[in-house]
Amino acid sequence: MSAPPDVPAIVARAFDVSRRAGYVSFCRNETGRLLAALAATRTGTMAEFGTGCGVGTAWLRSGSRPGTMILSAELDERLAGAAQEIFTDDPQVEVLAADWSTLRNKGPYSLLFLDPSSPEDASVDSVVDLVERGGIVVMDDFTPCDTWPPLTMGRVDTLRETWLTDERFTAVEVMVAPDASALIATKN
Repeated sequence: MSAPPDVPAIVARAFDVSRRAGYVSFCRNETGRLLAALAATRTGTMAEFGTGCGVGTAWLRSGSRPGTMILSAELDERLAGAAQEIFTDDPQVEVLAADWSTLRNKGPYSLLFLDPSSPEDASVDSVVDLVERGGIVVMDDFTPCDTWPPLTMGRVDTLRETWLTDERFTAVEVMVAPDASALIATKN
């Protein structure tokens, strides 16, 4: 997969903040470029649940249109503080040191980027009312699978299976690298 080696300045800042915080669990550049491209198609309010140190939020911001708002929630106060440092002077981004559920009443969202490491928080039923009609949900950190039903570590990946078959969304899994895929779902 080809992509320019350089990253947007705001993403480079997020990487620097992450390194200083000792945090290395962030979205890959391949996923980030996908987020930026999808953010460029959105208006209104976007959200990220599970900010970490703000790399995913920075990718969203790098593609967002003027006037679009990005809300991001991180439960770990130290990480949220680090992410807030990136966006101090940016009125389009708000990072909250809070559980993602605090963002429930601030939607619906035109794009929602969430971490599927908590399957109960990433279920279709947990998310469906948070996304506007035509809104997009993005989840990353999947291992590509070429079988049906999708398998992870020898077991059916019920989270992925449910998203790919739920009639409330039109969904697809896309490879972002040979060893990584993301799920993109648009609300019907």
